[in-house]
Amino acid sequence: MKHSTREALYGYSFVILWVIGFGLFTLVPLIQTFLYSLNKVTVSATGIDLVFVKWDNYSRALFTDPTFVQTLIEYVIETAVSVPIVIIFSLIIAMFLNMKFRFKGFFRTIFFLPVVITSGPVIQELTAQGATSVPEIANSAAVAEFLAQLPPSISTPVQYLLTSFILILWFSGVQILIYLSSLQKIDKSVYEAASIDGASSWEAFWKITLPSLSTTTMINVVYTIITLSHFSENKIIRYISGQTYAVQGGIGYSSAMSFLYFGVLVLFLAIVYLTLNYRAKGKFR
Repeated sequence: MKHSTREALYGYSFVILWVIGFGLFTLVPLIQTFLYSLNKVTVSATGIDLVFVKWDNYSRALFTDPTFVQTLIEYVIETAVSVPIVIIFSLIIAMFLNMKFRFKGFFRTIFFLPVVITSGPVIQELTAQGATSVPEIANSAAVAEFLAQLPPSISTPVQYLLTSFILILWFSGVQILIYLSSLQKIDKSVYEAASIDGASSWEAFWKITLPSLSTTTMINVVYTIITLSHFSENKIIRYISGQTYAVQGGIGYSSAMSFLYFGVLVLFLAIVYLTLNYRAKGKFR
């Protein structure tokens, strides 16, 4: 057997394990969930009964259920507010951790620690006790009066930002590490050459650091959107889960809402990807 053939077989042997796992544990449940979304599903003692209703579940979610549509809009707004904050905070902390100072490893552990402990039960308990938000800020008289003067389309995301700021920053651990690894790969001689030419630190950041991190920023944005979208305390996920065995809901209706939510997520990711990719190529300049 040729060396190239043997290397290819090694590669396929690793990939095939993922393909089998994806087919059994992801693709098959997705197909089954889609079939459920086209049916009225009833769980009885004898099994699962299906009544084919075509696209009725999708029509109900989009045109009859105002709660789902409103929750979906709030999800888009809250995600659009949260992602820039997470990205900017991650970049600032990564640049700070990339500097030379004592106990650098200790501070890196501190910023990554929330990623380790944010399991479902832990974050639910922290959220229930109010440890992930600062509601007193939004409830203060000055802030309440300021929010009352804003239109609803602006006051809603601003209020979400004030009450969920800590929770938003809680999701920055992985992004910090990704930015940090990319910062360490930038050639130091580029900064030295820029300094010799008279460039300040601020100019070096905008002309060297930020363009060098364009691909990393794309990765972090996509990762942040997906992380926030499948978060167990996400309003729309909680609503879909609550409708699974509700009297007015059902497995079929919840499955339809899940696919609509998935479609909105894919559309959101596509818009963000195309926007960032377009800007990275310099077409906005």
